[in-house]
Amino acid sequence: MIYILWDLMTIEFVIVTCIALFFGIWAGFYAVKPRSLKGKHVMITGGSSGIGKYLAIECAKNGAHISIVARNPTLLEEARVEILKFASIAEQKVSCFSVDVSGSYEQIERTVLQAEEELGPLFLLANCAGYAKAARFEDTSVEEIKRLMAVNYFGAAQFSHAVISGMKGRREGGIVFVSSQGGLCGIYGFAAYAASKFALRGLAESLAMELKPYNLTVTVSFPPDTDTPGFAEENKDKPEETRLISEAAGLFSPETVAKVLLDHSLKGKFTSTVGFEGFLQSVVCIGMAPITSFFDLLLQCFTMGIFRLVSAFYLFKFDRIVVKCMENRDLKKRSQ
Repeated sequence: MIYILWDLMTIEFVIVTCIALFFGIWAGFYAVKPRSLKGKHVMITGGSSGIGKYLAIECAKNGAHISIVARNPTLLEEARVEILKFASIAEQKVSCFSVDVSGSYEQIERTVLQAEEELGPLFLLANCAGYAKAARFEDTSVEEIKRLMAVNYFGAAQFSHAVISGMKGRREGGIVFVSSQGGLCGIYGFAAYAASKFALRGLAESLAMELKPYNLTVTVSFPPDTDTPGFAEENKDKPEETRLISEAAGLFSPETVAKVLLDHSLKGKFTSTVGFEGFLQSVVCIGMAPITSFFDLLLQCFTMGIFRLVSAFYLFKFDRIVVKCMENRDLKKRSQ
């Protein structure tokens, strides 16, 4: 019996290896070679702070012309001055546009047109604008649910829609979406937020298939908690359960997230993560995501089973946190 099981495992290993090699060779054949940003135009929504601002700084270091989009004109100008300090060539330009990403589509089209008139054809669009609101679902107003979807999903969808035709005509460039680890795994207190971030992944997967024949790439970032002004605001009224669960992945700097994201985007990778928990989640949740890396494909094939088992321990821990917090609240009520 032991020999039979061993033979079956060996056969399974050989089959998985052959399949991985086949698709790996296929993915490698079509993989995008690392691209240069020198002299290219990059547009970044949410570029006045957080991940968006540090992504703009990384692009400036790589010689790109940059247009940043956000609502607050004062923060935009401050970010523009800071970004220019990292310019690597004298001719680089940074423009800023005060726009609400969830506003009218006509205004967004005008913004893209004006930015391209100033800085040239768009090469890379990075959808970084977004915010988080942590609360139990029944405590989240319907208006807040709609706003989360409007900013986090529709904002990215509108800007992407406005730039795609031009990119397809030029047959070069890419689109970046900043989702969240909450776009891979829904947790307590993030029901409304996670829905908006899960939606980005669905949009990105479909777009990747549509745009691949035109030599365009799509990258989705799934960052963990990141030390940004938005994160500080989010923490003001975050449920205890959400705070304890999200702390498991640690706190990363926006500089780290932005640097990794730009590297993955220029290499044409579909998923971009930082930290072990992010990598684990991306493997377990990879599903039918586009294949853009032979090495990543092999890792996914050989680690998915064990990572699923590891994730079960995480889920058990999270469930215990929720139950413990509920018990503590009940005990406090009884003591009063």
